[in-house]
Amino acid sequence: MASAVSMRCSTVQTPKACTSALSQQQIAPFAGLRRINVLYKESAACPAQQLRASAARRGAAARGAARCSTVMSAAVAPKKILMLGGTRFIGLYLARQLIEAGHEVTLLTRGKKPVTYRIPDDTDESFAKFEQSVKHIACDRTDAEAMKTHLQNKGFEVVYDINGREADECALVLDAVGPIQQYIFCSSAGVYKKSDQMPHREEDEVDFKSRHKGKLFTEELLEQRGINWTSVRPVYIYGPLNYNPVEEFFFHRIKAGRPICVPGSGMQVTQLGHVKDLATAFVKILGNPKAARQVYNVAGERYVTFDGLAKACAAAMGAPEPELVHFNPKDFDFGKAKAFPMRDQHFFASVDKAMADLDWVPEFGLLDGLRDSYEKDFGRGTFRKEPDYTADDMVLERVKGKVSAMA
Repeated sequence: MASAVSMRCSTVQTPKACTSALSQQQIAPFAGLRRINVLYKESAACPAQQLRASAARRGAAARGAARCSTVMSAAVAPKKILMLGGTRFIGLYLARQLIEAGHEVTLLTRGKKPVTYRIPDDTDESFAKFEQSVKHIACDRTDAEAMKTHLQNKGFEVVYDINGREADECALVLDAVGPIQQYIFCSSAGVYKKSDQMPHREEDEVDFKSRHKGKLFTEELLEQRGINWTSVRPVYIYGPLNYNPVEEFFFHRIKAGRPICVPGSGMQVTQLGHVKDLATAFVKILGNPKAARQVYNVAGERYVTFDGLAKACAAAMGAPEPELVHFNPKDFDFGKAKAFPMRDQHFFASVDKAMADLDWVPEFGLLDGLRDSYEKDFGRGTFRKEPDYTADDMVLERVKGKVSAMA
């Protein structure tokens, strides 16, 4: 059985040109690439299938209640947690779930802006409780001496690294914080090498030339340091307070009554994951022995085409189906303007392993999640960026007179 797994695991070598000391070493197949639902076949159905069936029986309401209470945390003793990156989007939701589960959470930020922000789900009471509970350290994570001053001998048991990008940043944290029980890292599904075979799985070949290569070096460093680590690889994250213009791109155009310009055929398949589901998966990794030295894809269970996403955003807004205009990106020089919020390719990943190991089932289907995002953020008149229609106008001018509504 072990040899079969080894055959599925690809040996990855870092680029020779990388200045990191890690670049001269090779990653051997290790437990981080194990797929529980592939190895263990004693039961009639794989764990992920059992979870789906169980979730269907419980119903949507029960799933929501289970998410809010993070039931699994009942078996995890309160931990003293250091979180790097907890003041926007993912960290905002994750910090609340951890505190609600009884853990002591300290956010490490540069201290240049407020530490606590309300999320749309907050009541006055819940936000006041969060403000009173969360702790803060003002420090630049790239300052080695300051990190040691603030973190040494503080007794942190678990690190959640939500904003780490480079292995050197992670090394500074490890050197400063001392012995810990667990290091939980937010990576990205963008590390996978483009492939003709989809969905991406955790053991798939990765790309050390991608813009996310620093996250791969971080995973490698954690493995080499012998840390009990777990890496989470989201696909596209969405939900209230999203600072990346994913759903917001569509919401702006639909509200303005503008056509939505979609690259290629619009049949490219992609995947979104709601921020609350991502936060829940992060919490369920805490103290979970199955998650030791593992990588997990985390996103929604279902996939969607570009055209389908545009239509789903309109449905979430209660708006008419938008006009879709398809274009060939190679025909344009958009400069710094962004023509579309997603990479122009199929890009989606299997979440079966996370469901099997973590007893985790996404609460949000795509339409429900988009509706949650719209009603609690954009629909209230709040968003992160003003729309830029520069690229849209270039496309529409080129295809003027050739635009047709897509059913």
